[in-house]
Amino acid sequence: MRILGIVLVVAGILALVYGGINYNKDKTVLQIGSMNVTATEHKSIPIPAVAGVAVLIGGVALLAIGRRRSKLL
Repeated sequence: MRILGIVLVVAGILALVYGGINYNKDKTVLQIGSMNVTATEHKSIPIPAVAGVAVLIGGVALLAIGRRRSKLL
């Protein structure tokens, strides 16, 4: 549970810092015989800030539960 909590905390922080995933996609615009003309499209997948906060809180909660369980044992 501790590892999952750490992963969620890191993922939540990254989602808040970057706000989404950006990537490039090459697209063939024109093809004549063996000659290709390509264009690069810049795409992004936005991640809402609410989702980043929820993942961050979930990770912190898992870390707190794991810490509480280890004290009881």
